[in-house]
Amino acid sequence: MEGLAAVAGCCGHPARSIRPKASESRAGSSLSPGHRRGLGSISGSSRKGIPLSSLLARIGRFTYVHRRVTLIVWLLILVGMSVLSTSVSKPESNQFTIPGTQSQQAMDLLEATFPQATGASAQMVFEAPAGSTLTDPTVKAAVEASLAKARLGPQVILVTDPYAGSTLSKSGRIGYATVAFKVPAAQISDASKKDLAAAAQPARSAGVTVAFGGGIVTQPTAKSSDALGLAIAYLVLAITFGSLLAAGLPLITAIIGVTIGLTTINALSAVVSLSSTAPILATMIGLAVAIDYALFIVHRFREELGKGLEREEAVAKATGTAGVAVAFAGSTVIIALVGLTVVGIPFLSIMGLAAAGTVAVAVIIALTLIPALLGFAGRRVSAPKAKRRTSRSGLLGFWSDLVTGRPVIVLLVGVFGLLALASPLLDLRLGLPSAGTQPKTATSRTAYDLLAHGFGPGVNGPLLVVVDAPQRYNPVAVAAVATKGLRELPGVASVGNPAQNATKTVTVVVVTPTSGPSSVATSDLVATIRTKAAAVTKSTGVKVLVTGPTALNIDVSAKLGAALPPYLLVVVGLAFVLLVLIFRSLLVPLKAVAGFLLSIGATLGAVVWIFQDGHLGNLVALPASSPVISFLPILLIGILFGLAMDYEMFLVSRMREMHVAGSEPRSAVTGGFRESGPVVT
Repeated sequence: MEGLAAVAGCCGHPARSIRPKASESRAGSSLSPGHRRGLGSISGSSRKGIPLSSLLARIGRFTYVHRRVTLIVWLLILVGMSVLSTSVSKPESNQFTIPGTQSQQAMDLLEATFPQATGASAQMVFEAPAGSTLTDPTVKAAVEASLAKARLGPQVILVTDPYAGSTLSKSGRIGYATVAFKVPAAQISDASKKDLAAAAQPARSAGVTVAFGGGIVTQPTAKSSDALGLAIAYLVLAITFGSLLAAGLPLITAIIGVTIGLTTINALSAVVSLSSTAPILATMIGLAVAIDYALFIVHRFREELGKGLEREEAVAKATGTAGVAVAFAGSTVIIALVGLTVVGIPFLSIMGLAAAGTVAVAVIIALTLIPALLGFAGRRVSAPKAKRRTSRSGLLGFWSDLVTGRPVIVLLVGVFGLLALASPLLDLRLGLPSAGTQPKTATSRTAYDLLAHGFGPGVNGPLLVVVDAPQRYNPVAVAAVATKGLRELPGVASVGNPAQNATKTVTVVVVTPTSGPSSVATSDLVATIRTKAAAVTKSTGVKVLVTGPTALNIDVSAKLGAALPPYLLVVVGLAFVLLVLIFRSLLVPLKAVAGFLLSIGATLGAVVWIFQDGHLGNLVALPASSPVISFLPILLIGILFGLAMDYEMFLVSRMREMHVAGSEPRSAVTGGFRESGPVVT
């Protein structure tokens, strides 16, 4: 807190009380010159341009006075984007590509030369009833009836026979059949998925346990929790404001802003391929920041009314002060989300850009529509008198006095406490979830456990080794050599029969590891195959590539892990520059960056300790410990950074404003904390 206490002193303004001149224009009269110079006046004096605070105050006053026109304009935008979205939007794409990885290179090769090998597949896993085996006549007849029914699927091209192959366990109680489809997983119709699920009925009628692996047959997805979240948010805001109307304004503008953002995203799907995750992230981030930004302006408006300002002046003052913090806070969030493009993964880039666009809409709505709605509401959103009298007391006042009174102790406890929480981060392992981390009630988890029990853990994470040999080589010899070499590698449980394309130039071999898909040993096996393959390619020109879901997961994790430092550097670096421009200080941005890095370290450390290491698993209903999902750190940094900078702006901008208005540094810190602390809380 020593850093915060020195904020005002580092900003280049002596502590003095500045009052508005009588000649101030009506548009900016609600802001003192000190306020306008204190925050948002990057352009300097008024001779170089209108300070941002004065500009936003004018915008707030204008939309307040012309509130009916403002509301109609936003409603027209809402309706117009909804109609456009309905007219031109295209279905979302679930295509997942990771450019620059060997697994993606192999998949592209197969798509061009051996498309039959790129179709989706699923496993039908059977377990005989207790006391019997799958070869018992009645059980076998029931299983074969289910297999025959599965072959009738319109998109199915092959269903293997576990009795004719080697897919019966040594005990004879567990077996599986592979169901191959003509098309990739994203193109399998709902009807085909239902037909496959229904094919289990004959076997189940005979008491056979049937489960499906491969992610084609899944449990019904949970419904969206957005409505529940909004209801809880309304309750919290109603308690905070002590007014149902004041609580409703942030939610109304948030819903309008997010709806405009989502309809715009859907309309863009006509020219850009959108993943199904893009609207989800945009909704989550959009609702969060839209409520934050509206809340901050409404809170300041109520405060100014409590000081005796008229409604129009209070709106202008709130928009010219809190609005500046909103504008810059929104800018830092947009920086964090746009920064996802540096990762180099297309669907992640689109997610970030879609969410950034939604945040931009939320900022504009907060600065224009909120003042208009405050004009309609009038003094019905003003704070109760009892609340006004106690605004500088209570828990937040006690806490700010405690922290500023003992800054060194608080700083040391905070820093070392966060470092302790961050310590498990040193053991971070990235990966993508396998079926083994699903709830035990899921059919994919049942299939995973049965296969691992009957055939070993490696059967759940097979590798595809793709050999691309020029036509001058004997294709039969190439396949034989590749198969022999793979069988000799440590960590290989089995090697399947090679399959070749029509021209015999591309050979595909299925390799089953001895270890599970999320195991370090499986990653080591992939690395070993690729190292030996590189030597073969260098000496012969024959390309040997490793792909398949397991290899793809390994490549994704490696690429995201490598992208994490540059992403963090870009996001934090740009935000640091922006904060320097805002506060004209090095201390405040340094404190903000250090606080964020400690926060993200502690957060990820807790994630590793609980989800990767398995602590408190029963408390949080964790199905199983597993590597941290490879996308999580980057997404978490983007989200947490945006919120951290939001709250940094809300708190420190108020402290700076109070100091520029004449408060001593420590009084400005405690006063700003008491005023803006409730909003952050």
